[in-house]
Amino acid sequence: MKLVLAGGSGQVGNLLARSFHGGGDEVVVLSRRPADRPWRVVAWDARTAGAWAAELEGADAVINLAGRNVNCRYSPANRRAILDSRVESTRAIGEAVERAAHPPRVWLQMSTATIYAHRYDAANDEVRGILGGGEPDAPADWRFSVEVAKAWEAALAAASAPGTRRVAMRTAMVMSPDRGGIFDVLLGLVRRGLGGRAGDGRQFVSWIHDQDFIRAVRWLLAHDELAGAVNLSSPEPLPYATFLRILREVWGAHWGLPATRWMLAVGTFLMRTETELVLKSRRVVPARLLQSGFTFHYPAWSEAARDLCARWREGRKRRQTRSLA
Repeated sequence: MKLVLAGGSGQVGNLLARSFHGGGDEVVVLSRRPADRPWRVVAWDARTAGAWAAELEGADAVINLAGRNVNCRYSPANRRAILDSRVESTRAIGEAVERAAHPPRVWLQMSTATIYAHRYDAANDEVRGILGGGEPDAPADWRFSVEVAKAWEAALAAASAPGTRRVAMRTAMVMSPDRGGIFDVLLGLVRRGLGGRAGDGRQFVSWIHDQDFIRAVRWLLAHDELAGAVNLSSPEPLPYATFLRILREVWGAHWGLPATRWMLAVGTFLMRTETELVLKSRRVVPARLLQSGFTFHYPAWSEAARDLCARWREGRKRRQTRSLA
């Protein structure tokens, strides 16, 4: 199988590239900063259908992961970059698919679980879920993320690609032990005694283990009946306070400093990020995946955290060994 990963040089892209390349598939990564990798890397600008578009000719699938990292302050410049990087890259993929004489049979488009409303009362699935943007108990600043998600999916829907099945992957936080990822950041808080309750701790965390994420992507590629929005998340989201308590217990930390809202506001300002990433309640479940027969290897956070902590420790040992060699 030939797989084109647009914007595939980040953490999630590397997860998929390693898995598919390791399984013998042909992997082509489209990157704005090409670098030597075990798979082929082709330059693109993530805005226009240039020479790279030839890679889609006869490909089995294209997966678009492109988008500026949202872990930043939402200044006007950053807001524009976050929105444009998603919409423009999606439009470029759409143009390339439309022009191809033999287009990919499936286009998996990254989206986000953040598209759903901030809520505690019930879980958001693809049918009964409530899209965000109008919640009375959510700060007005949080609407930006929802607007980005809606524009992202609208660009996918607007593409003229009648022969290509399209899936919007509404993805929760992908937990992997790789350095710099969200799990690495959360574990860093726990290791430093800072992994306590944030705010009132009631906000739900939606997440997915990296191996289940890879398996879900493979499932979407193989199941032609799945099109449109599909949630990629564990079936068991849980409150932030519980989420961090389990991570502390698995790691062996006995206590974590809680953070009030004002402490979070100061901390995220100093870290050049936003409190929304911590305080928004993302209670998302993968109804369509489950209904299609997909089973999770790590549905519960306790087992997932145990595996991730063990792999994180192994990775640290390998890095220390290399540094001493």
